[in-house]
This record gives sequence, structure tokens and C-alpha cells, in this order.
Amino acid sequence: MHRKNDLFLKNQSTIETVLTADGTVTLYLPDKDETYHSVNGALTESLHVFIDAGLKPISHQQSSISILEIGFGTGLNALLSWQFARSHRVKIHYCSSEKFPLNESIFSALHYGEKVAMEDEFKQLHTCQWNETVKLDEYFSLEKMDQGIEEIIGIENADLVFYDAFAPRVQPELWTISIFEKIYSLMKTGGVLVTYCAKGEVKRNLKTAGFTVETLPGPPGKREMTRARK
Repeated sequence: MHRKNDLFLKNQSTIETVLTADGTVTLYLPDKDETYHSVNGALTESLHVFIDAGLKPISHQQSSISILEIGFGTGLNALLSWQFARSHRVKIHYCSSEKFPLNESIFSALHYGEKVAMEDEFKQLHTCQWNETVKLDEYFSLEKMDQGIEEIIGIENADLVFYDAFAPRVQPELWTISIFEKIYSLMKTGGVLVTYCAKGEVKRNLKTAGFTVETLPGPPGKREMTRARK
């Protein structure tokens, strides 16, 4: 499984698009031989890990949800959450950290908005103001923060965390006990964290940080994923 690393994005001229198995594209970083999403299906993976295993179960319990995402990246998770908010009439406040946002020539080549009939909305996600809350419609508000995980302040009582950082083998410092303790402090009791990663060390670090951890079936091409609860 491959993931975005903010440190790789200072020079975006080498980023390429790659077609994945479900017909959607992802971004590829040739110098690191890394893609943002699974080549077994970018859209399928995001729906499986973040919407079906994270947002959908929480929406059955409450009609107003605060989401914290680590890694805005392509904006796909945010777009799918906005789509979910509209279709289920759930109010979502979506906070996402990203130190190096993609430029328009790159995010416009993804065509995620066309795939889910939200083309204008996808552009709004990328072009709206940073470091302030923007109400995009009656159900969805977005706050993009140009901060790393360690720098995040002012967020508390998150209901749901989308942990979509780069894989541990590439950026191990984002999967440590201290990072998970930081995330834990930003969540409300009963809050849920979901991530594509199911490495044993990551699950042990989550447990040490205080989370209750469960292993779930993964998306296509990956046997398992992780869901953790405060």
C-alpha cells in the first residue's frame, strides 16, 4: 500500500497520473515509486476504508459529525464525505491537514468530481480558503489546515479520524506512539480512527496510546485494515 508524503510534494512537476483497477486514477511519484492510492482501485479503497468502515457506522448513531483527516492530498476522502453528507442529510464538519496542497493542473487531472457527479464541488474543495472554516452547503463545512500533525491545535472532540498518512515503511515517524497519543487527545471519548494500514507494529502503537483496536477486512488487494476507538 502506498501513500502520500507531504515532503515529496515540494516539486510537483514530476507527479504523474496512473489508472487504477476501478477506472479511477491516482497520483504517482516516480522518484519514490509511490502512488497516493491503491492501484487496485482508488475510489474503491477510499469508499471501503473511510466511508463504509468509518463514516457510515458513526452516521447511524448521530446526525452531526466532526471529522479530522490526516492528509488532504487529492481531496477524494473529503469529496466522498461531502457526497455522503448530502445524500444522508448528515451535518459534517471536516478538518484536514495538508502542508503542501496540490496545484490546479494536478488535481484537475484526477476527475474525481466527474466520477461522483460533483465536479464543481471537487474544485471548491481545492480552491476554498485555507485555515478558516468554509461552509460549502447546509450539510458540509471544510477547514483545511496547512499544518503537520504535530502542529495541529484548536481541534478537540473529533468523532472520526481518517488516518491517511504515508505508509510506515516510508514515513515511520507518523505511526509512532507519540503521534497516536496526539491524535487520541484530539478525539472525543467513543471517537473512531480508521486507516488502511494493518501492520502489527501500528496496531500495537495504537493500543499503547490508549485505543481499542480491531482488524477489519481490507479493500481489494489488501487483506486487512484497522479501526480503533478511543
